[in-house]
Amino acid sequence: MVENKDRETLMLNLPPYDAFPTVSDGTVTLCEILPSDLESLLEISMYDGQKAASVEEALEMLQKINANYQSGDSVHWAIRDNPSGRLVGTCGYYRGFENGGELGCVLLPEFRGKGFMTKALQLAIGFGLKTMKLQRVYAITTSSNHKAMALLERIGFVKTADREGEEVEYSLKQ
Repeated sequence: MVENKDRETLMLNLPPYDAFPTVSDGTVTLCEILPSDLESLLEISMYDGQKAASVEEALEMLQKINANYQSGDSVHWAIRDNPSGRLVGTCGYYRGFENGGELGCVLLPEFRGKGFMTKALQLAIGFGLKTMKLQRVYAITTSSNHKAMALLERIGFVKTADREGEEVEYSLKQ
């Protein structure tokens, strides 16, 4: 007999997919990060909390991110501004899907406060709920990151836990 949790897991539609998912609206497109994108994103290239110091390090990180995608543990998108075609940041689901989808994001400084991340996260959430069939979407940030907390609340998240250190967890209201 299959328990409820196992049955729910079987119904999920997790990566990798036949083609890397691209999600778009009139403002932004979430798309695969290519090696040719790394110079534009170097300032915000990170993996496991470590920042890339060079394009070569960013490429190594991208290879790890792609391996995580291939193993079904993440979906990591570049965020592209549709009118200009410029890359403005990254977002995605990280660290596996055992507890739902953990959403994370980072935006290049010159694009902050212009609505890009709101649109990008709304697209990522829609993809997670509709395509991946996630039962839960959550995000973790530090208690000092007031802009991230305000963004999460603005798009429908509520604070659900104080975690170790100064981290706080937010979950999408459903």
